[in-house]
Amino acid sequence: MIEKKVHMTFSLAVVVAAMTGCGYFSSVSYQEDVNPILKERCAACHMAKGEGTQKSGFEVSSYDTVMKGTKFGAVIVAGDSASSTLYRLVSGKVNKSIRMPHGEGGLSPEEIAVLQNWIDQGAKNN
Repeated sequence: MIEKKVHMTFSLAVVVAAMTGCGYFSSVSYQEDVNPILKERCAACHMAKGEGTQKSGFEVSSYDTVMKGTKFGAVIVAGDSASSTLYRLVSGKVNKSIRMPHGEGGLSPEEIAVLQNWIDQGAKNN
């Protein structure tokens, strides 16, 4: 019986260590992690006077403009990526015709995970 408890405790420790090592529990920073993705992958259309900004009102020039969302409403529900339009649009959980970004194949799984984790961690301005 003791061997089972030790084995279970060790197994749980390995799982937690693996999850921590892959960034699952890491704190995601808007400034260091999210903003560079938005600038690199979204800014071409979603900066002031960009085509995407003109159509939707969504701009990625600052944390405040990102949190403001579009002329149709917020795109981020802090703490709930599944209910966040931004996450749904970049992760392909919507019709392909409106998946973001258009064209170039979308964000990488790693970039999507960063946005998802940031939103789920409260979408903080950190």
